[in-house]
Amino acid sequence: MMKYVTTAAFAAAAVMTVAAFTAPAQAADKKLVIAVVPKNLNNPFFDQAKIGCEKAVAEIGADKVECYFTGPGEHGGGDEQAQIVADLIAKGVDGIGVSAANAAAIAAVLPAAKEKGIPVITWDSDLLPENKDLRVAYIGTHNYDIGVGLAKVIQAKKPNGGKICIQSGGAAAANHNERMQGIRDTLAGVQSKESPGDRLTGQNGWTEVDGCPLYTNDDFPLSVQQLEDTLNKYPDLDAFTATGGFAQFLPDANKAALEKHKGKIADGSLVLAVADTLQMQLDQLKEGYSTGNVGQRPMEMGYKVIYAIYDMKNGKPAPADPTYTGLDTCTKDNADTCTKGGN
Repeated sequence: MMKYVTTAAFAAAAVMTVAAFTAPAQAADKKLVIAVVPKNLNNPFFDQAKIGCEKAVAEIGADKVECYFTGPGEHGGGDEQAQIVADLIAKGVDGIGVSAANAAAIAAVLPAAKEKGIPVITWDSDLLPENKDLRVAYIGTHNYDIGVGLAKVIQAKKPNGGKICIQSGGAAAANHNERMQGIRDTLAGVQSKESPGDRLTGQNGWTEVDGCPLYTNDDFPLSVQQLEDTLNKYPDLDAFTATGGFAQFLPDANKAALEKHKGKIADGSLVLAVADTLQMQLDQLKEGYSTGNVGQRPMEMGYKVIYAIYDMKNGKPAPADPTYTGLDTCTKDNADTCTKGGN
């Protein structure tokens, strides 16, 4: 299992700005430059994707391909990420892999990539259905299934329903909306028409409390505060579920917020189900700060993006669309063995 590598280490040693990049004048004769663009750089989930793309470069050869990992800063995303992608297109990278923070904003700049023949792969978070012709393929998680998995963790402890709060990322992030739909549909027992699904108002005994869903916009201190405030406001809350790691990415703060609730988590009266299975999260799971985690495989995403674009540029077929990288469901009982694709 890959150990957690700090974002600060990457930011200090490895991340360049788009402004500093100059596309090779003869990319066809020299190494390919493939830009991999996360939603933001201050996120340990995306650190793992960077490890994956660097692993692919090491296998292919640094003289043949470069993983150019760049993106918005701490709370960036949306328009900032779209501008970075537009700059990369203008500068003439050989390919782009992007986790869309705002699907519509990214779609607005991608026609230029299509015109210039720059292949685009989405990973982790896809475009909206009406814009999928702007990218070659999606590589990553079946996001709806993350929500299904989180709901099943909850149902195992609360089969008769209860009061729930869902914490999500950005309101315009397609992947988080799909996860929320998976949670809602599974708990309700009814398939909704579109993401983020129909609000729970008593279906199968489940009701979302006022003020939820919560949106963190990947602001981790805010996510901790939201968690703490919600649990204090609703002492009889049955379940709290997060569509991303959010608060768990700040272990000390998260544990402090949950300390007085550990007994309820332990006896099952409060279910805390969280997406992602980075090592820091599994450590908290084993310590009793969550009920279960449903994790993605970010290393595999970064790895496959590099290979997909490199292969296409060398005349091989495009990857299957979509290409799913799998999920891992972790509980306290299997936390040491539950992940398969690295984390």
